[in-house]
Amino acid sequence: MFIQQLINGLTLGSIYALFALGYTMVYGILLMINFAHSEIFMIGAFLGFWVLSILPVFGSLSIPYFIVLFLIAMLGSGVLAVLVEKLAYRPLRHAPRLAPLISAIGVSLLLQNVMMLFVSNQSLAYPEKFSVKQIQIFGASVDSLQVFIFCFSLFLMAALNFFVSKTKLGKAMRATAQNQAVAQLMGINTNTIITIVFLIGGGLGGIAGVLNGMYYGSVKYNMGFFPGIKAFTAAVLGGIGNIRGAMVGGLILGVLEALSAGYISSENKDVITFVVLILLLIFKPTGIFGEDVSEKL
Repeated sequence: MFIQQLINGLTLGSIYALFALGYTMVYGILLMINFAHSEIFMIGAFLGFWVLSILPVFGSLSIPYFIVLFLIAMLGSGVLAVLVEKLAYRPLRHAPRLAPLISAIGVSLLLQNVMMLFVSNQSLAYPEKFSVKQIQIFGASVDSLQVFIFCFSLFLMAALNFFVSKTKLGKAMRATAQNQAVAQLMGINTNTIITIVFLIGGGLGGIAGVLNGMYYGSVKYNMGFFPGIKAFTAAVLGGIGNIRGAMVGGLILGVLEALSAGYISSENKDVITFVVLILLLIFKPTGIFGEDVSEKL
């Protein structure tokens, strides 16, 4: 029972972790919460739905089909996130912080209603063009889709961590996050860096949407709302603005949710999960990897 719930939690947590990276990257650069990120997640899921719908059926999906599927979802979601930043956030960059927050909520509602009006207001079944095999691990039943979601998510998170930590562009991103004015004096084009952050964060959110659609078997215009709240919570739990914190926070949140559903109550799993997180943040409000930063006067 424990192993089964642990595997379920790690699968769900890996989706939350990918999703949370978009929140934490944008906050690290602009100190704003991009609430429209939940709709980027939803758009990514629909892009995957459309790609799978038009693919020819030859039994299970081959590797090239998976590459096409995730590339289109990543690029489409990333480009949409960049457009949102340019049109809705950049003009308000020097406005009070409440202004871009309201703009983000407006973009979120706009994208939801566009999908509801022009696509569908009902849940759509995700095309099952991939074979799922059952695997027995320590008495727990695990399907190959869960293994794929977990391993693929870990690969993407490791690749992002390497990119931010070891590359020149990643160093420029970290410099921009620390101080945009100083970064500009050092010759860094901060507008380009911000665009790249939205592109990467949106792309990862789109992939998380596809994985979510594959895992639960359906998509809907408002499917990003509750996962978005949980992904944002995961980012806060790990330490908002910290990339590694978002990864760890997502995995912890997924495991906590699965164990709550398995051992206490499946109906109240969200309540139980958030109560535990509230208690944790009361004692460590900066999150697991967050640091207390004193403001200089």
